[in-house]
Amino acid sequence: MKPQGWYRDPFGVHEDRYFSDGNPTKLVRDGAAEAYDDPPPGPLPGPLVEIPPSEPGGSSGLRRADDCERKPVMPTVEDPTFYGPVN
Repeated sequence: MKPQGWYRDPFGVHEDRYFSDGNPTKLVRDGAAEAYDDPPPGPLPGPLVEIPPSEPGGSSGLRRADDCERKPVMPTVEDPTFYGPVN
């Protein structure tokens, strides 16, 4: 299977580089900042190191909607913390 996703930048220019269909792309990441930087010409200088999914650098920090607890957007009238207008 060809590498797909974020890997440590094998060129050592950035922290991480995105690979698509086994090829390095210009999408790079240093900490939380993503940018574009074309990979250097030539073959990869070494083996690819995959970023573990649990590592913060392995994700964009976004959460899936179904990862969150279901909470109402607005408090309901039955909610004791709801304070509505007083008539």
